[in-house]
Amino acid sequence: MVTLTVNGQKHDLAVEPDTPLLWVLRDHLRLTGTKYGCGIAACGACTVHLNGQPIRSCVTPIGSLDGQAVQTIEGLAKKSDHPVQRAWLELNVPQCGYCQSGQIMAAAALLEKTPNPSDADIDRDMSGILCRCGTYQRIRAAIHRAAEMKEKEA
Repeated sequence: MVTLTVNGQKHDLAVEPDTPLLWVLRDHLRLTGTKYGCGIAACGACTVHLNGQPIRSCVTPIGSLDGQAVQTIEGLAKKSDHPVQRAWLELNVPQCGYCQSGQIMAAAALLEKTPNPSDADIDRDMSGILCRCGTYQRIRAAIHRAAEMKEKEA
């Protein structure tokens, strides 16, 4: 039995300890916003926050997470109105959308630690999230826009 807090809600989970967090989120908790991309932590589509830090859920065994807190795209904002989500829509970032939950979660984590990131900060922190459609310029612009939104709200 593993106890995990996901998006603020405590769950007692009877799953094999080597089950990847991604499959617990999707199959057991029915939180399907986190996507499977590669299964080897190379693409970043499965990015979630563990105790506030971005991790790849496809390679993180649930047994290593007992008592910890996970946040998924569904838990980022109750009304999907986090500044990153709003900026994503405003600047028409998504095309196919497959990588977007991973992109948004990584961007939100970046803005928590670096409220006004430079292009180099963005490139460094976002480089591990692959976008098949190549919307990297819009992703960077949306992160800058989200930083502006957060600053105005503070």
